[in-house]
Amino acid sequence: MQLITEISKANSRIRPHIHHTLLLKSDALTAMCGGKVYLKLESEQYTGSFKARGSLNKILSLTAKERERGLVTASTGNHAQGFARACSISGANGIIFLPKTAAPSKVEALKYYDINLQFYGDDSLTTELYAKRYAKEENKVWISPYDDRQIIAGQGTIGLELLHDLDHIDDVYITIGGGGLISGIASYLKHHKPDVKIIGCQPENSPEMSLSVEAGEIVDYPAAQPTLSDGSAGGIEPGSMTFPLCQDLVDEYILISEDQIKQAIKLVAHKHHKIIEGAAGVAVAGLIKNRKKSLSKTSVVIICGANIGLDVFKSII
Repeated sequence: MQLITEISKANSRIRPHIHHTLLLKSDALTAMCGGKVYLKLESEQYTGSFKARGSLNKILSLTAKERERGLVTASTGNHAQGFARACSISGANGIIFLPKTAAPSKVEALKYYDINLQFYGDDSLTTELYAKRYAKEENKVWISPYDDRQIIAGQGTIGLELLHDLDHIDDVYITIGGGGLISGIASYLKHHKPDVKIIGCQPENSPEMSLSVEAGEIVDYPAAQPTLSDGSAGGIEPGSMTFPLCQDLVDEYILISEDQIKQAIKLVAHKHHKIIEGAAGVAVAGLIKNRKKSLSKTSVVIICGANIGLDVFKSII
């Protein structure tokens, strides 16, 4: 119940600064699946990603003294843009740590903000743990990309919009990285509509959350490979509050191949003339893979972002 209250507060706090994003009925996917399919276009949110919500809610919830101390975060790109925009809106000073492998297009987008960029490590979890230690040593405020109640509540405002726009929802397909997005949306939807099925989608090359839920504890996945879904790639911080939320709220996990991600990106481009990133392609591919179970159902796919390098996008389509 406490998280539901926080989501309502988050909605009031961030509403002047975010879009109520379009819920687009997909005729192509509806025909393919035999049920009604809607795309929640967070790809058309400020910064091109849902991450604009959580980071803004967290930073606006801080006191003036906390913001004056300076803020630190870590990200592969989308959270970084949301964080940078939130710092600009609130007047806070921020430092962003990125892995050296961060997508160039996402790094380039950050240069439009007055923000301090630092690079450390070759994967998101290594960068995240280092940045968290740095914040503690320098007495700055750590802003987690996902492991924070206010971050989760901000992402959960998507669930509030879904129930405003649709009277009935059967299934919701959501890509999982650290779990903040799915934890927020699922918490709100399950509270108000307990029968809604939450389906978590992950790339086969980086399935840390599904493996952890299967094992009953957060596990490392040393066999992780590069993936088009760079926004969801990487491990989960030990003790993350998103892990028990995913254990409780996610009804099913689907793993997606790199080719399936490409085909999903291509389908959305050709059928809807929309650019989506790899992490969004994972959720679309999850629906397609599960289409035999979608007959006569109303399904929503969360299109989590649009931040893909144009060279990568052109090579796919």
